[in-house]
Amino acid sequence: MALSITSFWRTPTARLVQAFLAERERWPLWLPVMLGFGVAFYFSLPIEPPPYAGPSAVGVLICAALLLRRHGYVLLVVLALLALAVGFWSAQDRSARVAGPIIKGRMGPVYLTGTIVNIETRPRGLRLSLRDSLIAKQADWKPPRLVRLTLRHKPDPPLVVGDRVRLRAMLMPPAGPAAPGAYDFARAAWFKEIGAVGYALSRAEVVAVGERDGLGLRMARWRRNLALHLREQLPGQTGAVAAALMTGDRGAIPEDTLQDMRDAGLAHLLAISGLHVGLIAGWLFFSVRFLLALIPGLALHAPIKKWAAAIALLGAFAYMMLTGATVPTQRAFLMLSLMMLAVMLDRVAISFRLLAWAAVAVLLWAPESLLSVSFQMSFAAVVGLTAIYEGLGPTVIRWRSDGGRAKRLSLYLGAVLLTTLVASLATSPFALYHFNRAAMYGLAANLIAVPLTALWVMPSALAAYVLMLVGWEQLALVPMGFAIQAMLAVAHTVASWPGAVILVPAFSMAALSIMTLGGLWLCLWRGRWRYGGLLAVGLGIVLAGQGDPPDILIDGRGKAMAARLENGSVLVAAPYRRNSMTLSIWLRRWGRKEPIKDDRIMRCDRLGCVLVHHGHAVGFARGPAALEDDCRVADLVLSAVPVRFKCPSAKMVIDRFDLWRRGSIAVRWRDGVINVEGANDDRGDRPWSRPRSKNKL
Repeated sequence: MALSITSFWRTPTARLVQAFLAERERWPLWLPVMLGFGVAFYFSLPIEPPPYAGPSAVGVLICAALLLRRHGYVLLVVLALLALAVGFWSAQDRSARVAGPIIKGRMGPVYLTGTIVNIETRPRGLRLSLRDSLIAKQADWKPPRLVRLTLRHKPDPPLVVGDRVRLRAMLMPPAGPAAPGAYDFARAAWFKEIGAVGYALSRAEVVAVGERDGLGLRMARWRRNLALHLREQLPGQTGAVAAALMTGDRGAIPEDTLQDMRDAGLAHLLAISGLHVGLIAGWLFFSVRFLLALIPGLALHAPIKKWAAAIALLGAFAYMMLTGATVPTQRAFLMLSLMMLAVMLDRVAISFRLLAWAAVAVLLWAPESLLSVSFQMSFAAVVGLTAIYEGLGPTVIRWRSDGGRAKRLSLYLGAVLLTTLVASLATSPFALYHFNRAAMYGLAANLIAVPLTALWVMPSALAAYVLMLVGWEQLALVPMGFAIQAMLAVAHTVASWPGAVILVPAFSMAALSIMTLGGLWLCLWRGRWRYGGLLAVGLGIVLAGQGDPPDILIDGRGKAMAARLENGSVLVAAPYRRNSMTLSIWLRRWGRKEPIKDDRIMRCDRLGCVLVHHGHAVGFARGPAALEDDCRVADLVLSAVPVRFKCPSAKMVIDRFDLWRRGSIAVRWRDGVINVEGANDDRGDRPWSRPRSKNKL
């Protein structure tokens, strides 16, 4: 009996080992996955590791690999751990390289002087990024590398990148998560070198005009001027979209237009990504190759395909610089560079190996990208598409070679449909996790908008760039405007369909991670055992559906509070501002579009609110005057001010000190037991965690 049991377990293990060995050529594809594990491990730590942790681990594992180089399986494990350590070190080193001062707490009003390095147009004003900042009458001011300010007063004359300006402003540290588990803007700001954010209280006064500055500032100035020119040539939302596609500045796009694009599943067309970089390079490649093929001498004796690839690469680089060279654009250009290099070296242009090396380069250069939605969605889409077309490649080539024009047209339409379907399925877990919404008719919208963008919008944009050299860009901008209007019409129509959007409550990172690993297992292997990835994807979906949304949320300053009822509806402590970012995030994570109002459940006045929740009373005090009543009747007291006396009726008191320490707080009331989770509980003591100053309560 013992022998049979041993044989039972040995047989599956032997089969797994055999399947693993049979896919030796696919092993390198898991290198970026192991690097990603190392990066994720760094960001998951509760404390900042010592500076020597990363290089020490890498050094030890290199020595171990050299000593165990003749021990096959053991060496493989050591190499996997080495890749993990390298990912950890790259994240640690990147964090140290971008380190800069962060202000300790809320400051202002102050008179701030700084040099403009970027200007972003917003629907209700401008957003400035300032460097080399100074504050009047504060000699001990340690300037952050960048200060980001919202400017609502229209500047006169218009501001120019490179100008040194002076204004009156309120400053604060970059905000932490609006709720436990929500997006951590402070961490993102740390890697963007932003040490203070705020808003201007006065107009910006130019104290020095930027004349002698570097290439970066000149490019930013040219980009700003081009965006203004495009919005003048194509008024309204058409010009705003054209500016977004040609300069990367989409701040002028009206919010209702952005919402329609999101609801129709077309928001990715407005963010400069691999699609846009690839289209610019592709049109350049085929146009240059076509023109060179018209010259018989070159077509017969010169490597015009390689020349076209080199010119397309230069054009893609210029497009990246023109659109701001953001991290997603840099990532897309890197992947394109490997593809064009493969063409110039007579290698396969699209393969998993090239994709893996692109991911390795990105994770080593900007490891924080792993946490960004753009990295996750772009690589998910490319991995899924590469896996599908890797399997269908021979069949597609055979159908294309055997068919006429009608068959080729149907093949193209089928490829568009399949590409849209696969990309949508591959990116949907990340879209649901980050945005808590699913565009139900995104496939229909993309079937029209993607070919429109690929065959009309982006070729017109490329032609406009060229024609600008002679001042004839209107010849390309007018047809581009028609195409943009058609794209927006598709978005508006699809977004207006009943049930166009389904809102989904937030789910855990564990569920997303399991789905991601399952998808990678399914796509990166070739044997039958890869279908085990479907089980992991299914498990992740089950876990995502078992989320436990909080009953009450209160922000870290005690300014806002909201409660979720048993039927899923959300009540917000009045006054509710529709444009409040915090409350918008709360509603989205609860899977709700708008709050309701019910005075029977929540009553509010200028002193605070009283909420009846699960048969218990909750008091939300905005000031000391409301505390006396709340402490007599409430089972749970939430206070925006310190509570310095005992509350007889309360099972729990959460006051200003708790909010100061723990950030935004989520409360879950289960079977009469109150569970509290703070946004700062899992952030730990990291460089990007908001500095706490006792005199800033």
